Amino acid sequence: MERTDFGKTGLKITRLGLGLAEISRQERSKTVAEADRVLNAALDGGINFLDTAACYGRTEEIIGETVAHRRDEYILATKCGHTTDDGDRGIPWTEHESWTGPAVSESIDRSLRRLRTDHLDLVQLHSCNIDILENSEVIDALVQAREAGKTRFIGYSGDNAAARWAVESGLFETLQTSFNLVEQHARTKGLFKLAEAKGMGVIIKRPIANGAWGKAHSPYSYADEYFRRAQIMAQMGPLPEAPDDPILLALGFVLAQPEVDTIIVGTHNPSHLSSNIEMVTRDLPIAAETVEALHRRFEEVDDGWVQLT
Repeated sequence: MERTDFGKTGLKITRLGLGLAEISRQERSKTVAEADRVLNAALDGGINFLDTAACYGRTEEIIGETVAHRRDEYILATKCGHTTDDGDRGIPWTEHESWTGPAVSESIDRSLRRLRTDHLDLVQLHSCNIDILENSEVIDALVQAREAGKTRFIGYSGDNAAARWAVESGLFETLQTSFNLVEQHARTKGLFKLAEAKGMGVIIKRPIANGAWGKAHSPYSYADEYFRRAQIMAQMGPLPEAPDDPILLALGFVLAQPEVDTIIVGTHNPSHLSSNIEMVTRDLPIAAETVEALHRRFEEVDDGWVQLT
């Protein structure tokens, strides 16, 4: 699979990464064995970027149980701050307590234990607001973890004004933000250009927009706005040179953005994973005419939409 420079980190990252939130959503009804198959299939298929978070249920522990022995094969990213409990000690965190320097430090230490590794490649602050970012003790805790060798790099994961603050601050080495064919504000409002100017690695979440293109209804209430926008843009007529597969269309659109280093697509289904790997390695790029048409449509119908997280 194609690899690219991950900003100025010196890391080489695959254009397709694996998001692990789906494992947390399935863990009560699915077994660790299924997660084992997906994670090992991703590594066998050439993916070298795994993205998880402290608040994704037992996902960190499952990664540690299943692929810790292959640690030198993947770039490991997690997120801290936005967590609800300490599974090791059974101590509840309040939302306020989560965004303190000690809470961030403990979250990183807990992630290291759960993931069964002596270092993380990337720790990201997880969707906090500007007030938290301006709280120096939170960022100081990240910097101290980097200086101690607990993580190689630090980043921010989020959207809108907080993402811009994080990029402009110069404090972070990577940005994870939302971008897809129905959510293009990172492009239209200049966030990508700012991140590129800072030499930041760029990770895209929600790249397939929850499968909104070509479907009439959302199976998830939090994705309703994606589906509403998709219907508006699709009603403008056929896209020139567009692939028939809406997932390929979505993947190709995001990976056509020059500032994007990697996209994280989550799945608990090995066949879906295999299909994603095949499309990224065999069927890209999609036509420039298709990408340009999606740019024009979004800009034409955007009447003050906010960046969706």
